[in-house]
Amino acid sequence: MALARSRGRRSSIDIWPGFVDALAQLLMVIIFILLVFTVGQFYLSDALSGRDEALKELQQKISALADELALEKQTAETLRGNTASLAAQLKASEDARAQLNAKLAAAGSAAGALSDQTRDLQAKLAAEQQTSQAARVQVEQLTAEIASLRDQLAKVAAALDLSAAKVKEQQGQIVELGKKLNLALASKVEELARYRSEFFGKLSEILGNRSDIRVVGDRFVFQAEVLFAPGKAELAPEARQQLSPVFAALKEIAAKIPANIDWVLQVNGHTDHRPIHNTDFASNWELSTARAITVVRYAIDQGVPANHLSAAGFSDNQPIDTGDSEDAYKRNRRIELKLTER
Repeated sequence: MALARSRGRRSSIDIWPGFVDALAQLLMVIIFILLVFTVGQFYLSDALSGRDEALKELQQKISALADELALEKQTAETLRGNTASLAAQLKASEDARAQLNAKLAAAGSAAGALSDQTRDLQAKLAAEQQTSQAARVQVEQLTAEIASLRDQLAKVAAALDLSAAKVKEQQGQIVELGKKLNLALASKVEELARYRSEFFGKLSEILGNRSDIRVVGDRFVFQAEVLFAPGKAELAPEARQQLSPVFAALKEIAAKIPANIDWVLQVNGHTDHRPIHNTDFASNWELSTARAITVVRYAIDQGVPANHLSAAGFSDNQPIDTGDSEDAYKRNRRIELKLTER
């Protein structure tokens, strides 16, 4: 009977960590998807901003063409006014000529006495005819200019229609590019999430259910004491035994990740908020950064490509436990591994 109770307790203990790991991994995937989706939206916004600037420049050019069109219309109106004025002058000249002809006919009976006046009137008539001829030439020139302006206005209108069509086409292209970008981002996020899940699964199998090595969100967390002596940044001998299978699993997963996914393993160092007091490090900033760099260097020694690694120190600025107990300090002193997209 005691053996049955012992087996019952062992079954409960074995089931519960697996259930917690499953929930933690599910939460990690959801948070990562939201993070990558936010980053994708940022880059998409940046890409669309560039398209908006090009569209704005095209709209400015269209506005400039519209201004030129308005100016040409104003010039045409001025020319029409000048044409009407010249036409009025021509009519007045013709009326004057008619009056002079009438006077010349009336003066025919008195040709002898009014010969001098007749010559003057003929001279005036010739001058008026020259003026009328010059007016006709000017009217013809203005008519030709008006026809030319109409052709130019037609060309400008056609150019405006073409520009509007191009703007509409470009807007369609922008929408289509946005859809393709969203699909590509979603595909990459889903694919990287699959490899990250496989990586974390292998780490869980390798490291087992240890309280000092756990999953927090989308990160695998090592307590600092597992890897480093207090206040030091050199890996302890047992730390190399802990990290070697981790990087071996990473290399195995990395070989499966397609080349078009720009992944990176982020190594982040954290300390508690108590100031450090030794000659090696001036502050917790230096300590946390040095520890992260040490882990990255060991990963490179184990064959992980350097271009897929990054190191960062956060000092005590991102605690996971805000308490002041020794247990809280211990939880905050940690090294985090995060597999994500660059």
